[in-house]
Amino acid sequence: MSTETPSGTVRLTVAQAVVRFLSSQFSERDGIRRQFFGGVLGIFGHGNVAGVGQALLEAELEADAGDGWKAPAQVPYTTGRNEQAMVHTAVGYARQKDRLQAMAVTASIGPGSTNMLTGAALATVNRIPVLLLASDVFATRAASPVLQELEADTGYDVSVNDAFRPLSRFFDRVWRPEQLPAALLGAMRVLTDPAQTGAATLCLPQDVQAEAFDWPAELFRERTWRIARPVPEKALVQEVADLVRSAKTPLVVAGGGVTYSEADDALRTFVEATGIPVGQTQAGKGTLPYDHPLCLGAIGSTGTTAANEIAAEADLVIGVGTRYSDFTTASRTAFQNPGVRFVNVNVAALDAVKHAGLPVLADAREALEALTTALAGFSTPDAYRERAARLNREWDAVVESYYRSGLGEREGVLAQAEVLGAVDEVADARDVVVCAAGSLPGDLHCMWRTRERKGYHVEYGYSCMGYEIPGGIGVRMAAPDRDVFITVGDGSYLMMPTELVTAVQEHVKVVVVLLQNHGFASIGALSESRGSQRYGTRYRYRDEEGHLAGEKLPVDLAANAESLGVRVLRAHTREELVAALRDAKASPESTLVHVETDLHSEAPDGGAWWDVPVSQVSHLGSTQSARVEYERQKARQRPLL
Repeated sequence: MSTETPSGTVRLTVAQAVVRFLSSQFSERDGIRRQFFGGVLGIFGHGNVAGVGQALLEAELEADAGDGWKAPAQVPYTTGRNEQAMVHTAVGYARQKDRLQAMAVTASIGPGSTNMLTGAALATVNRIPVLLLASDVFATRAASPVLQELEADTGYDVSVNDAFRPLSRFFDRVWRPEQLPAALLGAMRVLTDPAQTGAATLCLPQDVQAEAFDWPAELFRERTWRIARPVPEKALVQEVADLVRSAKTPLVVAGGGVTYSEADDALRTFVEATGIPVGQTQAGKGTLPYDHPLCLGAIGSTGTTAANEIAAEADLVIGVGTRYSDFTTASRTAFQNPGVRFVNVNVAALDAVKHAGLPVLADAREALEALTTALAGFSTPDAYRERAARLNREWDAVVESYYRSGLGEREGVLAQAEVLGAVDEVADARDVVVCAAGSLPGDLHCMWRTRERKGYHVEYGYSCMGYEIPGGIGVRMAAPDRDVFITVGDGSYLMMPTELVTAVQEHVKVVVVLLQNHGFASIGALSESRGSQRYGTRYRYRDEEGHLAGEKLPVDLAANAESLGVRVLRAHTREELVAALRDAKASPESTLVHVETDLHSEAPDGGAWWDVPVSQVSHLGSTQSARVEYERQKARQRPLL
């Protein structure tokens, strides 16, 4: 319990001060105020059990006991099972909350903290706020080297946590209590900045965590961080409007910035008024419902023929909230019009200047509303609108043919697209589909019929295997009124199934659809297309020649999931799968639906390319042929300068 002093200070340990500070932080946008930190995820070890762990315990018991200082609202603690996974859960939560709320993650010294490195990279690449409280070595060095300390002969102030520096948007190490206020405020500045946000890492030496200090009481007053909506310059709005009026085949590329700005309605109003069709990135999918006549669906390497056909002809590309990843631009082969120009609406200058575009540094909603006003009376020709609607319908017919291909009936094993079709049939419009890596994100990007805002959640900035289950748990924690369908292949499942235990413990209901195809489908197909013959991508015994081409391994992932405490249903046919999914949706428990799928089944081809180099010299005929095709595609690449 803290001690109030007459001098206006509060005596707390560093860790207690951190917890109290977190409980007093709020964000505000459009007049709506929210507690910023929705919780703390943690695994305790000797580096944080007596520091942050003790502080969380004390905060919880004080709240229960009804005495002592009262936080504006308690920041609840959740036990994780893997430190990387905890960061993924925090990312899923913050993304579903449109980056207006976030979570903190605490881990012990050494491997506990370095396990968070992949999560930090994922958060920063995707520009999602998460606060990492990484435990560190003794500041006093009284017992150095302590357990799990890296000794560096170049200096005694180096620890393994320095690896967080390039992965974090903000990094600080609190060697002394006096440094904590500046570190906390610096972290909050970055976490609440839409242009700069990502992982904010505070390294807390384990002895400093437990050290007491007299803190100024104002450190713990409620602080409201306003999430700004930068407005576009009037002159720029007019310049963009002039470009649009002179364009013959304009195209909007909607990215994640549209979603985080809550600009979906503004986008719809803009395109309906102007008749400009929309292609969607992975993060931007769902900004228009899939069946809107001006929605061309996914764009780029995993895109639809509708979006990629228009993209190839577009003479003006209006990117809204996109960072133009290589998948979005099909490795800079998507936009083939010789005179194509770009307008880039973004809060981040880094993205606004890409492809030599006209940079519009502004909030997506503010910019779209301003452009709608500036373009009053303008519309693309009816024929252009009708073409977009026709291309949309034609692609949806292709999707339906893949959803109901009948491969399962013919071959006795379902195609991956058939599984997604079954999930699509059972899921309500408000339900959320979650995925991350492998072939599933590409299939979902081009085929999933997103009907409502925030119904599509695929982590594809870092494409991190293992994100699916913990990320899906974070989504459900952020949106407890929406069912969450986590689609995951056997490869990604094996990376990080551990958080199923957390879902069970915390009664966080998710539906996991586990596709067992006994290999790496995505990389297998990529390997084959690059002449590497699916080498090392199948789960097989070694054959008599020593190659991994023997019988399938007797791995039972459904039994594994059952051992972690979740309810498990097995399906073999499409009919059984639909029944199992309906059962799982109706159940209050977390349920895993296991289904065998074809390793070689394919999604519809949107006609785009992805730049993955092929060996320039090889004795293999398959590689030589692949190199010829690679050079043909490479010739289509454009610098976009």
